Amino acid sequence: MEVRAIDLAEKFDLFAEHWSPKIVGELNGQHVKLAKLQGEFVWHKHDNEDELFFVVKGTLVIEFRDKKLEIAPGQFVIVPKGVEHKPVAQEEVWVMLFEPASTLNTGDAGTSALTKEHLDKI
Repeated sequence: MEVRAIDLAEKFDLFAEHWSPKIVGELNGQHVKLAKLQGEFVWHKHDNEDELFFVVKGTLVIEFRDKKLEIAPGQFVIVPKGVEHKPVAQEEVWVMLFEPASTLNTGDAGTSALTKEHLDKI
């Protein structure tokens, strides 16, 4: 296995679609994913997995049932398992996600056009 540095800007340049995470690394049963977000996602939760959102570019708002949290570039938030949330990006946001390989992006919301069961590795 080759050990090398990953250039985030180079990886983000490889795709344009929104809400379609791409796998850029794996460690200890976790996927490191990159995604471009714009607009509103669906309300959902992950019953068995925590989810980390690290904002690379733009400002991400994560809505919870009792508050909204704004995450700026260079900041991250960990959404604990079982906590219902909805990511919102008024303008395009670039995020890096850390989550177990088994995590389905729409969680318990069921399948929809936003569900990505098979992720590309880039």
